[in-house]
Amino acid sequence: MIFVTVGTHEQPFDRLVKKMDDLVAEGIIQEPVMIQTGYSIYEPKHCSFQKLLPYPEMERYIAEARIIITHGGPASFISALQVGKTPIVVPRKSELNEHVNDHQVEFSREVAQRKNNILVVEDIEELKDLIVNYDAAVAKLNRSEASNNAAFCKKFQEQVEKLFR
Repeated sequence: MIFVTVGTHEQPFDRLVKKMDDLVAEGIIQEPVMIQTGYSIYEPKHCSFQKLLPYPEMERYIAEARIIITHGGPASFISALQVGKTPIVVPRKSELNEHVNDHQVEFSREVAQRKNNILVVEDIEELKDLIVNYDAAVAKLNRSEASNNAAFCKKFQEQVEKLFR
């Protein structure tokens, strides 16, 4: 299953919602797709969707999804990273009236460059190939950095063991 979230920003993100619907209609994507459409105007015809989801339901979709596709809001793509998944991030663009400025584009680029743990798609036409080749794209990322949780737990365990020696 593929889960897509466009967040709760009040401007539509029809570019992403429609592209996902088109990829299913064309048979490129053959697995179920669930889209949290937010304030988008376009309503998918080939994907399941809901405008807004309660947070526990979002967590469930994130946990169950094979691929998570998000807008460039940090909370959305960090949720995927926290469960050990590599999100595809499609940042909203101000020139397309998807947001008030391009902070999502800039932030997504910066995270991809510094952490190398997200897949950023600025040109929506590149989304198809990234979905089709998702596993190979993830394998190319730098996975040497463990999550902060894992690093913290390891150091904490070392400290506890020192106390009991």
